[in-house]
Amino acid sequence: MPKKKRLPAGRVALILFLCQMISALEVPLDPKLLEDLVQPPTITQQSPKDYIIDPRENIVIQCEAKGKPPPSFSWTRNGTHFDIDKDPLVTMKPGSGTLTINIMSEGKAETYEGVYQCTARNERGAAISNNIVVRPSRSPLWTKEKLEPITLRNGQSLVLPCRPPLGLPPPIIFWMDNSFQRLPQSERVSQGLNGDLYFSNVLPEDTREDYICYARFNHTQTIQQKQPISVKVISAKPNRERPPTFLTPEGNTSNKEELRGNVLSLECIAEGLPTPVIYWIKEDGTLPTNRTFYRNFKKTLQIIQVSEADSGNYQCIAKNALGAIHHTISVTVKAAPYWILAPQNLVLSPGEDGSLICRANGNPKPRISWLSNGVPIEIAPDDPSRKIDGDTIIFSNVQERSSAVYQCNASNEYGYLLANAFVNVLAEPPRILTSANTLYQVIANRPALLDCAFFGSPLPTIEWFKGAKGSALRDDIYVLHENGTLEIPVAQKDSTGTYTCVARNKLGMAKNEVHLEIKDPTRIIKQPEYAVVQRGSTVSFECKVKHDHTLTLTITWLKDNGELPSDGRFTVDKDHLEVADVRDSDGGAYTCVANTTLDMVSASAVLSVVAPTPTPAPIYDVPNPPFDLELTDQLDKSVQLSWTPGDDNNRPITKFIIEYEDAMHEAGLWHHQTEVSGMQTTAQLKLSPYVNYSFRVMAVNSLGRSLPSEPSEQYLTKAAEPDTNPTAVEGLGSEPDNLVITWKPLNGFESNGPGLQYKVSWRQKDGDDEWASVVVANVSKYIVSGTPTFVPYLVKVQALNDVGFAPEPAVVMGHSGEDLPMVAPGNVRVNVVNSTLAEVHWDPVPLKSIRGHLQGYRIYYWKAQEGSLKRNRRHIEKKILTFQGSKTHGMLPGLEPFSHYALNVRVVNGKGEGPASPDRVFNTPEGVPSAPSSLKIINPTLDSLTLEWDPPSRPNGILTEYTLKYQPINSTHELGPLVDLKIPANKTRWTLKNLNFSTRYKFYFYAQTAAGSGSQITEEAVTTVDEGKLAGILPPDVGAGKAMASRQVDIATQGWFIGLMCAVALLILILLIVCFIRRNKGGKYPVKEKEDAHADPEIQPMKEDDGTFGEYRSLESDAEDHKPLKKGSRTPSDRTVKKEDSDDSLVDYGEGVNGQFNEDGSFIGQYSGKKEKEPAEGNESSEAPSPVNAMNSFV
Repeated sequence: MPKKKRLPAGRVALILFLCQMISALEVPLDPKLLEDLVQPPTITQQSPKDYIIDPRENIVIQCEAKGKPPPSFSWTRNGTHFDIDKDPLVTMKPGSGTLTINIMSEGKAETYEGVYQCTARNERGAAISNNIVVRPSRSPLWTKEKLEPITLRNGQSLVLPCRPPLGLPPPIIFWMDNSFQRLPQSERVSQGLNGDLYFSNVLPEDTREDYICYARFNHTQTIQQKQPISVKVISAKPNRERPPTFLTPEGNTSNKEELRGNVLSLECIAEGLPTPVIYWIKEDGTLPTNRTFYRNFKKTLQIIQVSEADSGNYQCIAKNALGAIHHTISVTVKAAPYWILAPQNLVLSPGEDGSLICRANGNPKPRISWLSNGVPIEIAPDDPSRKIDGDTIIFSNVQERSSAVYQCNASNEYGYLLANAFVNVLAEPPRILTSANTLYQVIANRPALLDCAFFGSPLPTIEWFKGAKGSALRDDIYVLHENGTLEIPVAQKDSTGTYTCVARNKLGMAKNEVHLEIKDPTRIIKQPEYAVVQRGSTVSFECKVKHDHTLTLTITWLKDNGELPSDGRFTVDKDHLEVADVRDSDGGAYTCVANTTLDMVSASAVLSVVAPTPTPAPIYDVPNPPFDLELTDQLDKSVQLSWTPGDDNNRPITKFIIEYEDAMHEAGLWHHQTEVSGMQTTAQLKLSPYVNYSFRVMAVNSLGRSLPSEPSEQYLTKAAEPDTNPTAVEGLGSEPDNLVITWKPLNGFESNGPGLQYKVSWRQKDGDDEWASVVVANVSKYIVSGTPTFVPYLVKVQALNDVGFAPEPAVVMGHSGEDLPMVAPGNVRVNVVNSTLAEVHWDPVPLKSIRGHLQGYRIYYWKAQEGSLKRNRRHIEKKILTFQGSKTHGMLPGLEPFSHYALNVRVVNGKGEGPASPDRVFNTPEGVPSAPSSLKIINPTLDSLTLEWDPPSRPNGILTEYTLKYQPINSTHELGPLVDLKIPANKTRWTLKNLNFSTRYKFYFYAQTAAGSGSQITEEAVTTVDEGKLAGILPPDVGAGKAMASRQVDIATQGWFIGLMCAVALLILILLIVCFIRRNKGGKYPVKEKEDAHADPEIQPMKEDDGTFGEYRSLESDAEDHKPLKKGSRTPSDRTVKKEDSDDSLVDYGEGVNGQFNEDGSFIGQYSGKKEKEPAEGNESSEAPSPVNAMNSFV
């Protein structure tokens, strides 16, 4: 019989499926299984019991549940039904019970305070959430109070009260000064758990005017500040020493109550002189070692995860040299309810038995109550299969109507627990969830596990078969697990095959086949061997591996269990590792790792590197370090250092380098002090105040410097006032109402004494106010609040220490913070220069309204449809031009002709843009059109050609007509007379008649608007041959084509024809040689002279000296355009000529839509217009005007 792991008989009914140890809490989430499997609701997500919300945001109360069919949701508030349909601010998320209360639009969070509970219900029952107590967070202000300055004598004790406002949740308390620096705390000065600041005894350095208690409310991310407290300690002779007394808690004993699982915090703070030390003990017991922590200089004892066993008496002892005092705290640990055994979901089949168990503990003992579908079970509908026995519900002979969701509530005075557990009565035939025909591959002699995840109600039985006709597996070599998995403890080659899993219950049967393959193990048949090699030689390790040929093998080499060094000296080739030029660092363990997808083996060998036999040689090296350093003639600002040189190692010492260390400010960091000649062994050194000097010396020869000597003894110079003030002082505002003063602080070496501080002073530049100042320490920034917006200030920062002040600092001018400009530019005017250029003028805004540094003016402009400026502005792409400085005009280039534009102007400062001026609209006039989009010549006949074209893609106005010019081209490439033809603008097709047959024509075609002629497009075509005339010279019974072919064949076979062709070839060769010679002498080709002679007299280029738009070359003015196209430059096969893009645009010429102008209105940055390389013959479109020259007209 197979070995089976069985459950106790009483628990069998709780488990209906065992898919890889899935518990009975959930039905397997297989999509096919869930399609028709009913399940009661289960709460999957809910808000916390104590739900504190941010009153500035919408309230979201979560309630998510699952079930089949999907559950519906309802809510109660304060115990009554909450009708969300009657409250327009409340919505429920579709498909869930999560509520969203929209208080950001209207309403107050306080209105929705209360206790909420969610119910998820379907036909199988109802699950309920916890009682969710919703409360808005509160961060109240400090009550106003007048705090009198505190004056006390040196050595007295002091308590500075904080008394923060009561917030929800309670705030975090901390003490800082005016510079937002945390006040230092120690055994003498510390903050209590209640937020008060305790001084066991005061010292003169405790004198300050800015003891400030801060309360941080994390939930709303706000910080409230108490009024500063001023403390002055009179620097008289300190009070007499005294034994400790407790500042908190009062008396000899006190009580403390804490809940199980929380952190127990006990506090004792004592005063006395000298400062007392605190000790803690537990009477009749020891403190738990792993859960006890000391905080606040041992004044606070914390025990985490506190339990009932931690109850008892705790004693704190305060002790100093004059005595000791103790205080006993009696601790009682109570407990809110906690689970011992929470009820679990129960899935049963009809007629089965089961039970729900709900066990909880607490202090005091919690009371257990049951609910059914959210209703107390005492008043719920009766179920004859159910019996209640205290914390257990027993079910017997259940039927489908027994399905329900039960709630267990365990509560005492400190809280409650609520758990939902459903009873789902199902009758389901077996289903196998493992994929069919799964292939398992296992290495021989290792365990094989074949899965058979299943589901059914009642619980199915599982059997395994091997092969098509095999019997159930009952041998001792198999183990059948409760989750259906078949285990073969030691798989052999003969274990290969097909295995069938069969699941049966009284409602049916299901089966599934899986396949098992057994693979040979991977083995290392030759392992790497231990090697000892000399430094600089080469070593090789070999690792031969045998593996299953159906698996992929990967061999990896490791050094000391890490990757090989990324060094070209290491070479891996198949089963060898070679290391060249071996170094000492190459020694170690080298491991060969052989991996397949199923197994891994490894073998290692150690490499030892030894040194070659040394060859004696003279020692030439850097000097040995100096020694015996001694300090003499010790003065306030100088000292004499002497030393003894080390061996020069056969190279004379050229100099000594002296370095110093400041052990007080920069311990461990050595600085260059001076250099002296190699003949000296003493040096007089200049020193700075308040530095704890140590010196060391290094010797230098031609081979380098020695190691440093041992440090000299330390020498501390006297303190003095600072020599310098902080540098890089700036005054800039970060907000409209502040001034941020920053500086580069002095380092410790520059402080010249203890107690380094900075006196920060400021006043308005144009006012009569006195200098305001504050003294700060350990900061490099001070923020002056409540300043007017963008006002010039004079700022200075002076260093001081306990000895005195540094020299008077330099005064720096700064400004308080900027704000956005208040006024838009007025009187915006637009002057349209031409069809692509407009000039904009505006009146400057008043300087006071700028409220910051004037950066310039910014024009937003866009192309818009008339009458739709406001309606479609969201979908319009706007372009931006920025004009720096105080300019009041600018040019808008790259506009589209015959278009409707709108613009507005804004002033810009360092903070951003001001409001926009009213939109100003303007229209650009018509311009010349672009070339027609295409030109095709179709239907050639003996005496006619038909032209088809597409209109220009950018007409830039209203087309008035098309102009067609054409002329014939003879066999010698000479051009005939030019014919000019006007065509109406509404035509896209035209037929030319009465043309010569078998003649090539060249066409020039362009469109016109009222502004003039646009770019032209050219094309060539040939009329057809008169085949009738050709056929007339042939015999009537022979076709023309055949006669021509026959005659060509006859001629080609005649001797005289062959001789004639040879003579022609020789003549052409001679002519080529003559032409080559003439060309080298500077002559012209005859063809070129003919072409120059046939230039079109009607088409003239623009003037060369016209600087408005630079060089403008018309296609008709280029003599080369009158040539027929060569074979390499013909139009495309579809005889369509595409236009070239010649429009001016910001993207083509400058810095895009964000281009800027100089003071004179010219564009910043160089425009560079697109200029295509002209073809050698036959331009297809005219060239655009040069934008570089066009921009010259803007100035």
